[in-house]
Amino acid sequence: MVVCVLSHGGGLINAAKQFSIPIEQWIDLSTGINPNGWPVPAIPASSWARLPEQNDGLIEVAKNYYHCQSLLPVAGSQAAIQVLPMLRAPCKVAIPKLGYTEHRKAWEQQGHEVVGLDTQSIFEQVDRFDVVVLINPNNPTAELINKQDLLMLHKTLHKRAGWLIVDEAFMDVSSQQSLSDVSDQQGLFVLRSVGKFFGLAGIRAGFVLAEQSKLDQIEEQLGPWPVSGPTRWICKQALADHVWQASMRHQLVDQAQRLNQLISSRLNIAVQGTALFQTCYPPQAQTVYTQLAEQGILTRLLDQKDGVRFGLPADEAEFQRLEKALSYL
Repeated sequence: MVVCVLSHGGGLINAAKQFSIPIEQWIDLSTGINPNGWPVPAIPASSWARLPEQNDGLIEVAKNYYHCQSLLPVAGSQAAIQVLPMLRAPCKVAIPKLGYTEHRKAWEQQGHEVVGLDTQSIFEQVDRFDVVVLINPNNPTAELINKQDLLMLHKTLHKRAGWLIVDEAFMDVSSQQSLSDVSDQQGLFVLRSVGKFFGLAGIRAGFVLAEQSKLDQIEEQLGPWPVSGPTRWICKQALADHVWQASMRHQLVDQAQRLNQLISSRLNIAVQGTALFQTCYPPQAQTVYTQLAEQGILTRLLDQKDGVRFGLPADEAEFQRLEKALSYL
């Protein structure tokens, strides 16, 4: 059996060894995670001492945040990505040609036939497929699909008992296009992450939004206590902190615009992005990635080696250091 290990953002320890730069001297722009995440206070001792409880109030707070009728906490949206293919007999699945590669891996491992297409082709050829997986906004292309178009796609699939799965890991700042408020429709699954916007990737938390009967099936596959007590407590507090959320949305939009302009002006190239990352396709992408790494700035070289994704610098000093590094390219 061949084990497929996919590359993702992060890997700062390996980069430090590869480029012989101490880890504390790096700026990590590789992940698309908010570098100024929700400030976690002291966690109650009871969260560590007791098994997680389902009636701790997290579900109600999360429903309010996502404006949905039913959801299930999971250990990051990755947990749902791995379970969903188990809930169908082998079928034909469409996924984005460019996007988070764990989707393809999960469906192929369960024996499904997976076809990678661009978004327009998926819409045009939807009748070929039993399941469509989309990432909205897409990572790394930053493409954002209109909500009404997605609803029409779901309607077409539902007529044949098909599924639409939408990975909304980067949706928190552009939530007007989210399907979360209609996610209880049959055959529709919305995946949300607490790691990106809230900057809490380390707690491994996310949610599946879907009709309750499907959530029950997912929960059965995951088994008891898929999310730890401390993680549930942190999620509950963060999702209820509407003041921080509103302030952070404005901050991220401003930072993203600044990063976009910085990259486009220094590299003289078009840049596309979300509130949490910017992606460009320079003629020598691998050279750009390597030359920045040699200056202690870790970015994300895309799998096709044709583009570079930049996460947000954490502060003014990091912005200035990135600007200086780009000027040397």
